[in-house]
Amino acid sequence: MQKCNTWTIPSRGLSNWAVTYSEHGAAQNVLKLTKVAPLDVKNMGKTSVHVRMLAAPINPADINMAEGVYGIKPPLPAFAGNEGVGVVQGCGQNVTQLKIGDWVIPADAATGTWRTEMILGEDDLIRVPSDIGLAQAATITVNPATAYRMLRDFRHLNKGDFVMQNGANSAVGLAVIQIARQMGLRTINIVRSNRPDVEGTLRLLTNLGGDINVPDTFVNSHEFRSILADIPPVSLGLNCVGGDLVAHMARSMGEGATIVTYGGMSKRPVILPFDLVAYKRIQLKGFWVSQWYKTHSRQERITMLEDIASLMRSQQLTSFYEMHDLDDFSHALSAHLEPFKLRKVVLNLHPPDRLQEHDARPETDYEVFETTVV
Repeated sequence: MQKCNTWTIPSRGLSNWAVTYSEHGAAQNVLKLTKVAPLDVKNMGKTSVHVRMLAAPINPADINMAEGVYGIKPPLPAFAGNEGVGVVQGCGQNVTQLKIGDWVIPADAATGTWRTEMILGEDDLIRVPSDIGLAQAATITVNPATAYRMLRDFRHLNKGDFVMQNGANSAVGLAVIQIARQMGLRTINIVRSNRPDVEGTLRLLTNLGGDINVPDTFVNSHEFRSILADIPPVSLGLNCVGGDLVAHMARSMGEGATIVTYGGMSKRPVILPFDLVAYKRIQLKGFWVSQWYKTHSRQERITMLEDIASLMRSQQLTSFYEMHDLDDFSHALSAHLEPFKLRKVVLNLHPPDRLQEHDARPETDYEVFETTVV
């Protein structure tokens, strides 16, 4: 492999900006786009890597971290952002596994990815392919990885088995449908009935490969149980909503089934009555992808990410996103916080300087018009 040089490639566009927070509170109040000092890349360590960040998503975990209610609490002040992709600009003389131009992602959460550049150790970065698309590379470590692990780590599933999930229109839910399909599994997908255009959402799930797609009001019905009577017992359920819906799902699943909780969008607890726990032996488990990364080897992480990247490259795993320039962060944050958001908001961390672009264009590019001043 070509050895990474110690010099760095000059970058274009807006530079040395970051989203930071110095206290916990509502994201709109505490997250600030701030100009920061340039990094001292000339004096970085021998195993350090200078990374120009390219893109990073806004995830619910990022908001929870700013609010101070997430499982990880970086010391304040902190850079925001847990996930993202960058390109290697230069590195220390002892770096051997990376070279200039490689796309890389942070190996751990809470790295502070919403900034234009960073310096990390070589072991704190994982190379990702650059042919899967910028937004896909920026979002590969959380949502698709969560879906991938939950489908593999909790039950032994055979081809043709069904998996039941709520929040099926979430980023993880959409990934579950598509990854399950490639594994030969079938899915029962539940969406909240209070969202706008429920029918359109259900059609989307069908188009992505979902097998049985229903609103949550249908789950505790005789008709739903009649449908399930004609398929093998469901042994795995995935929950990111909480509340009474989880008990309704449990009643529709097979004896000894496992329900994995990875989120709580309704902010209501997961409660099962005695009969489902004692007689039906329903098991409740939790999953947090950040913890999985902590407890598994670097090679295990790389193998998983390579599998996911392969699905992305072959267009068997797609996602829905919208790009927002970092210098318009307040608008991007507002877009993320919109209720019933389908598209993932992804920050373009190195947008061009729009004013400079404007000034560089010839006057003939702009239409001249005259009007009467009243």
